[in-house]
Amino acid sequence: MVENALHLTQDWLTPSPSSTELNTQGLADFLRGFFGPLFLVTVSVVALFFLFTREITRFVQFLAVAITIGVIFYVPNVIEVLARGIAGALGLA
Repeated sequence: MVENALHLTQDWLTPSPSSTELNTQGLADFLRGFFGPLFLVTVSVVALFFLFTREITRFVQFLAVAITIGVIFYVPNVIEVLARGIAGALGLA
C-alpha cells in the first residue's frame, strides 16, 4: 500500500515532457478579442477629436499609426509571427 502511494506521488511530481514549439494561438485570440474592439473605439474617438479641432497634420499622423497597429491586430498570423520572434529573441523558443 505504501509503495503504491509512493509510486503515485512520484508520478505526480515528475514533470511531463514539454513540446519545443511555443503555442501562441491562444494569446493571439485573446489579444484580438480583448484589444481589437477597444482599439477601434479609441481610434474613432481620437480621430473625431482631431477632425473637430481641425488639426489635420496630427490627424494624418495618428491615422498612419492607427493603420499600422490595425494591421498587427487584424491581418492573420502577424501576432503569431511577432510572438515567435520576441520569444526567440528572449531565448524562450
